[in-house]
Amino acid sequence: MKRRDFIKQTSYTALTLQAFLLSCNSPSNSKEKPHGKQTENAIAKFELSEATVMDLQRMMEEGKYTAQRIAELYIRRIQEVDKDGPRLNSVIEINPEAIQIATQLDEERKSGKVRGPLHGIPVLIKDNIDTGDKMMTTAGSLALNGHHAMHDAFLVKKLREAGAVILGKTNLSEWANFRSTRSSSGWSSRGGQTKNPYVLNRNPCGSSSGSGTAVSANLCTIAIGTETNGSIACPSSINGVVGLKPTVGLVSRSGIIPISHTQDTAGPMTRTVADAAILLGVIAGADEADKVTLESKGKAYADYTKYLDPNALQGKKIGVEKSFLKEHEAVDALLREALDIMKSKGAEIVEVDFRSKVNVGESEFDLLQFEFKDGLNRYFSQSHTPVKSLKELIDFNNRHADKVMPFFKQEILEMSEEREDLQSKAYKEALNKVISTRSLIDKELKQHGIEAICGPANGPSWCIDLVNGDHFTGYGMYSAAAMAGYPHITVPMGLVKGLPIGLTFIASAYQEPQLIGIAYAFEQASKLRAVPEFKESLV
Repeated sequence: MKRRDFIKQTSYTALTLQAFLLSCNSPSNSKEKPHGKQTENAIAKFELSEATVMDLQRMMEEGKYTAQRIAELYIRRIQEVDKDGPRLNSVIEINPEAIQIATQLDEERKSGKVRGPLHGIPVLIKDNIDTGDKMMTTAGSLALNGHHAMHDAFLVKKLREAGAVILGKTNLSEWANFRSTRSSSGWSSRGGQTKNPYVLNRNPCGSSSGSGTAVSANLCTIAIGTETNGSIACPSSINGVVGLKPTVGLVSRSGIIPISHTQDTAGPMTRTVADAAILLGVIAGADEADKVTLESKGKAYADYTKYLDPNALQGKKIGVEKSFLKEHEAVDALLREALDIMKSKGAEIVEVDFRSKVNVGESEFDLLQFEFKDGLNRYFSQSHTPVKSLKELIDFNNRHADKVMPFFKQEILEMSEEREDLQSKAYKEALNKVISTRSLIDKELKQHGIEAICGPANGPSWCIDLVNGDHFTGYGMYSAAAMAGYPHITVPMGLVKGLPIGLTFIASAYQEPQLIGIAYAFEQASKLRAVPEFKESLV
């Protein structure tokens, strides 16, 4: 979640490229030793580097690898890259049962039973998603240390039924970045600071920091993130991967530690659009425990891969937010190149002035505080968590401030605790203001006859700063769609001085098939995903 979007929707950083790139030039922790040649060789020679879901399926079908061997290789990779060497801190916990699960799935394959495209495929999931197993679910907070969920989240159950191997949990911005107005994305009191695999002293964005970093660094094939506003799009952009934030209601939120029932959703984070489509088909679907998903009946699909059309841009009209064409000279250049690629594939580009029409002021921040208090208290009341209310959480943090709050405090938690219930006039006014973005998006699409609106997800990554917090660098194409509960997809658009930039496409409710087709066609025409090199710094 991007706190900047709550505090000042229209505030954008105006750094020059030179000043931005020179704003930090040393490793994020000078006490850490650079990784040695042995680790560098292991990183460079990882045999499953950039492997897709279908690559791994083919390898298992041919007998070259087993699910057990694949799981073992990724666990070793996590040890070498995440815990030793570059020390990315993206994986907060390894599933002690992963190898056993993979072995059982190998036995099924031998007997002729293959559950589907995720059979035997390792997946990492964000640590705000319940797993009813030996792993904890903590949202990165020491206040929930030792908490083992009673049941799998609905989407985790679907992953297991599809044959996925839950490899472990990923680190995140604590409480999905809804704790402090000056937190550092990717930091949690339980997991520490996650790093950017491209340049280690740069921020990975959040709150799905660990999922984005892990996928990018080839610590897994696919991962699950969650988003309220930007928490899939931003880390996908900044870590050079694909992130798909579904329509709210397409994927169940039951068993996910909440912020907002209006905006929360889980979604795929992968290295390719095809893998995102495969993963979405598995986790989408109605759940009686999450009533909003009942609206997806007839609109959800078990197979989104049928929309992977390399010619999907042919004859399409794509809107581009024109204010993003003059924001940051290096990003501007990438965006114009991306538009030229889309034109070369038969798309018509239409400049739109959409951002200036989205003006919710402080209403989103207000809404999230109301819903966070209500949702978190409900989650606590139904769980075996050590703390049983938002008030108890705040008190725990105060008692353990030296460990929980060494860099920044918990003013957002405290502000949320002061909010009234969801029957209050202030809440209803904030809700109406936020969901008005739905009609804005629908009107813009209809007015121009366009299929989607695109723009950069974010500017280049900023330096990790545990003292002052994040320094977001403009854009945020996804924000209006996040508030509306509408889908968006982010794909790699290129690099600025070695730092990834993502291109985000937004559309109306349940237009995932359309977005997948457009993003896939762009991805296949551009091939702009770059493998990270784990540089210590830019200079």
